[in-house]
Amino acid sequence: MLEKLFDLRGHGTTVKTEVIAGITTFLTMAYIAFVNPTILSDAGMDFGAVFVATCIAAAIGTLIMGLYANYPIALAPGMGLNAFFTYGVVLGMGHSWQVALGAVFLSGILFVILSILPVREWIINAIPKGLKMAISAGIGLFLGIIALKNAGIIVDHPATLVTIGDLTAWPAVLALLGFAIMVALDRLKVPGAVIIGILAVTAVGILIGVSEFKGIVDLPPDPSPTFLQLDLAGAFQIALLSVVFTFLFVDLFDTAGTLIGVAHRAGLLDSEGKLPRLRQALMANSSASVIGSALGTSTTTSYIESASGIKAGGRTGLTAVVVALLFLLTLFFAPLAGTVPAFATAPALLFVACLMTRGLAEIDWDDVTEYAPAVLTALSMPLTFSIAHGIGLGFIAYAAVKILTGRISDCSVAVLIIAAAFVLKFAYL
Repeated sequence: MLEKLFDLRGHGTTVKTEVIAGITTFLTMAYIAFVNPTILSDAGMDFGAVFVATCIAAAIGTLIMGLYANYPIALAPGMGLNAFFTYGVVLGMGHSWQVALGAVFLSGILFVILSILPVREWIINAIPKGLKMAISAGIGLFLGIIALKNAGIIVDHPATLVTIGDLTAWPAVLALLGFAIMVALDRLKVPGAVIIGILAVTAVGILIGVSEFKGIVDLPPDPSPTFLQLDLAGAFQIALLSVVFTFLFVDLFDTAGTLIGVAHRAGLLDSEGKLPRLRQALMANSSASVIGSALGTSTTTSYIESASGIKAGGRTGLTAVVVALLFLLTLFFAPLAGTVPAFATAPALLFVACLMTRGLAEIDWDDVTEYAPAVLTALSMPLTFSIAHGIGLGFIAYAAVKILTGRISDCSVAVLIIAAAFVLKFAYL
């Protein structure tokens, strides 16, 4: 049955190898089950319900990817998009989390439509590489400032906006310790470096009395506080168009980049460098976002951490199925998730921020019309505390400098339309 479903021999793999690869991938991304509820609870959402939604959305999305697309790629609520959901849409713009979930749902539906239509590759290829890399890096910097704030390492200041916090306080000390542990374990190629760091800091915090132990295993929490609580009517407001677009835009290009990058490492691209079954893979991702929003979590997307399982030998959807089953098992560890304090998840956010900021290295630093808009994009996200505003300023700057330097041919029609739309948004909305 497994051979028929996944073509194990054709991919040069075995059941044992796929299982080991699935466990490896899960360990590298299991931190999301602890971090995502922490972030979304800041938006006023029930921690336990979000924990359940996170695990189930990850399990369903990954299962679809494994069984429908037959790729060893796992999905879960995306880092950066969850921060935009909470700190941008809810706390920043003042919308309710129910409306924000509605926006995620609508972006997922649009993603499904784009996944079906043949224009999907044109849209993916229409955005300049520099802006794609800048958006990834900008989201990383955005996560970084949130991490440092949550740990108390940076605090607000009336004159300089931000300044250094009390580094002798236990939360700051433990957060820095956790970050060092994660970096060291990752350098030593230890699977699950992030989750090990989170649990280690949590354990130390309990031992010295700065955090409370709430247990390890129990029945899953009640999912009803967030289940089907999305407000679709509210999400249809004109003011939410840019929010829906941002969810869609970031998810689409992040997914495309992750799929291509991970598939390349696995040797799964065809002779022309294209990804076979791209439609199925994008459908898995888009449908997962729709399902996740109904369950009560922010956008679900493909995880670059899937590369760790591929490095361990994973080549088929069986790897993804193993990850999905492990996320379902995680449902019974809600007390442990509730035990993890903010200063233990902060280093995980900071570590992910470092990984995402590497995208700056792939920008063309010999062309000022490429790197200047990219830097503006990346800097604007943390400093305006908005991914959407950073994207908008980046597109406007890119189009403007290309037009003013007589290089409008570098701009695709999509870039010009997006830039014009953001000009109208900033001017009138």
